[in-house]
Amino acid sequence: MSSTQVSYLVFGVVLLLAIGFDLGLLSKKGSAVTIRKALWQSVFWVALAFAFFGFMWLERGHTPALEYISAYLMEWSLSIDNIFVFILIFTFFSVPKQQYARVLLIGILLAVVFRILFITVGVVLVSRFEWILYIFGAILLITGVKIFAVKKEDEYDPQKNLVYRWMKKVLPIHTDDTSGRFTVIKDGKRFFTRVFVVIILLATTDIVFALDSIPAVFAISQNRLVIYTSNIFAVLGLRSLFFLLQGAISRFQYLQQGIAVVLIFIGLKMLAEVVHFYIPVWVSLMVIVVCLFGSILYSVQNSEKRNGNGV
Repeated sequence: MSSTQVSYLVFGVVLLLAIGFDLGLLSKKGSAVTIRKALWQSVFWVALAFAFFGFMWLERGHTPALEYISAYLMEWSLSIDNIFVFILIFTFFSVPKQQYARVLLIGILLAVVFRILFITVGVVLVSRFEWILYIFGAILLITGVKIFAVKKEDEYDPQKNLVYRWMKKVLPIHTDDTSGRFTVIKDGKRFFTRVFVVIILLATTDIVFALDSIPAVFAISQNRLVIYTSNIFAVLGLRSLFFLLQGAISRFQYLQQGIAVVLIFIGLKMLAEVVHFYIPVWVSLMVIVVCLFGSILYSVQNSEKRNGNGV
């Protein structure tokens, strides 16, 4: 068995055990997730991701390991940005809090499936048409510049979501049901419920974010193992991160700018390879860490100052 096959096997086994542990021991159906439980779940998923980094270092060497952790941190930061949109979706449809965990689980598992499909298509395209990487770089550069100044409240409106508008046109939807079921029967006719709508919106919204994040990962590495594992670890940790940050997401007001700077850097890094200028992976890792955690710390510090001044 090759080193790559061993890595995939270890990743698959660890992932199945981790999902079972998360659902079986750390979660209970129909119960609200407390901050303490969310914290332990978040620590669990982050620790697991870093443990896999250690495995990658021992099994594959330092370069793939550094590429993996850089890609993971990129995906993890973009996942934090996802949470703001998820909160808007849950609030708009008035989903009962005791249903959050189940809805997020199904929506995120669907998002993982869609990401695997996206990554697979991306890998095939890049392997056949290497120049696509430069298009990815241009997209990241433009996206980074665009989101640097955009206001969060202007980013997403569930009422204007194309998928939601399409569902309202073609599907019978009954949003008054609060049972948590996917469908209900009223007057002899079957309707889809708000829970079904929210799950579809969570999964499809993640696809929109994947259009930015997956090209960014390709800029860090074209190693399939790195791309798949970093994405899946980051997305699966999103559910616990949602419960941990949902009450404090407004405190990270400058995270968006930190992400934008990283996307601009990654885009420029990818475009620089046209003239055979290559930036070492450890430099990319340092830029990602400084920009992301620097923007988080600055956001928290600025939020405390505002609160201290009574703003």
